Amino acid sequence: MHVHPLSAAVHQLQKGNPWLLLLFILNQFCGGFFLNQHYNPAFISLQMMKHAWDNYKRYAWGLNELKPISKQGHSSNLFGNIQGATIVDALDTLYIMEMKDEFKEAKEWVERNLDFNVNAEISVFEVNIRFVGGLLSAYYLSGEEIFRKKAVELGEKLLPAFNTPTGIPWALLNIKSGIGRNWPWASGGSSILAEFGTLHLEFIHLSHLSENPIFAEKVMNIRKVLNRLDKPEGLYPNYLNPSSGQWGQHHVSIGGLGDSFYEYLLKAWLMSDKTDEEGKKMYYDAVQAIETHLIRKSSGGLTYIAEWKGGLLEHKMGHLTCFAGGMFALGADGAPADKTGHHIELGAEIARTCHESYDRTSMKLGPEAFRFDGGVEAIATRQNEKYYILRPEVIETYMYMWRFTHDPKYRQWGWEAVEALEQYCRVDGGYSGIRDVYSNHQSHDDVQQSFFLSETLKYLYLLFSEDDLLPFEHWVFNTEAHPLPVLRGDDEKKEEEEK
Repeated sequence: MHVHPLSAAVHQLQKGNPWLLLLFILNQFCGGFFLNQHYNPAFISLQMMKHAWDNYKRYAWGLNELKPISKQGHSSNLFGNIQGATIVDALDTLYIMEMKDEFKEAKEWVERNLDFNVNAEISVFEVNIRFVGGLLSAYYLSGEEIFRKKAVELGEKLLPAFNTPTGIPWALLNIKSGIGRNWPWASGGSSILAEFGTLHLEFIHLSHLSENPIFAEKVMNIRKVLNRLDKPEGLYPNYLNPSSGQWGQHHVSIGGLGDSFYEYLLKAWLMSDKTDEEGKKMYYDAVQAIETHLIRKSSGGLTYIAEWKGGLLEHKMGHLTCFAGGMFALGADGAPADKTGHHIELGAEIARTCHESYDRTSMKLGPEAFRFDGGVEAIATRQNEKYYILRPEVIETYMYMWRFTHDPKYRQWGWEAVEALEQYCRVDGGYSGIRDVYSNHQSHDDVQQSFFLSETLKYLYLLFSEDDLLPFEHWVFNTEAHPLPVLRGDDEKKEEEEK
């Protein structure tokens, strides 16, 4: 059942949210005029950010995340006992939204309390994208030295993860002892493509800011290992053994386990001011293989990206895979042989499919995974795939598609997501994920993910902002939506010398 915007507006009034109420009503009576104008995005994302942040501050300050129903802190084992994930992840969003008092108090917490001298086993990937990425972008946006200092300090703590026979890093690292290991479930002790492939942007910037080439050397070595290996059908399997340097099982995904590896190949080239020809070639070769072997069209005309298991396709697409629409659009301009229009069209088709995955649920929020088999299209068929944890990937793709096409449907679709988030995920104590988006009754998971503040709300804000806010010619976003500047000219020569 789709919620009529006016009833959603009444819902907002009941919740005491006058800004959103006002915008709902203005849009209803002005024929959507405000959605098609460059109005002040403070009406939506800023108010949502304020609600998420104020409740985190009230109930979970200094802890990693918030449990908005229980109104207490939540900590994931991904961060070991490093604390403050939401603070560090949200720094740049606070800055971009000009929430100056909140940014100041977050900065003061980082100065006084952000401590990496802990006996903790952490996810190298998660700590890199959230903490290192968050600190780097906060430094580049604000110029505050504390952020640069903390980013480099944490980067140094992560270096022992690369102490493997091949230099392919471990997934898990005790940052006190320097002892690493891989997830026990990952194909015979393998490292995971999306994890070791999603360090490049941050580590290049760590070398740039520390004038220490070691960080760049570590991630360039990953490229060397990958380029020596045969790729089955030109595809990159999700598992690579860091001891033998050989692939694990031949499972390929552009969703979980694979996704951000491809994103970082493209963005490495863009961040290098288009001088990283190796990254560029690896990206476009991979997209060609993905198009040939994974991209399919359903009988109902929806384009989707299947998963590949030893040559057999599983006709399933994860919410995480929905970032790829934005990636294809972002990479369109550099595509080979005049394929720019084709890559934009591919981005648009993925955006439409992902919008359908939202639109075919009761709550108008997308499931964790959806399938294209047995007559089913863009619908989750398994109970353990029906949840929504405030993920950003679909809104991320809307934002990129809006920037590249200015087709108003992307803002309309983003607005639908705002309605649904406000109707079903907003609670008194913040925002919560949903256990079943097909149900008519909310069942909250009671977690306000740090990436909701870092990514989901930032991408919504950018979707409704002018294009000159963080323009793509000057900034690339890491996979946690932390903006990092393009390294130009003299900066790039210096990088090459350091390598």
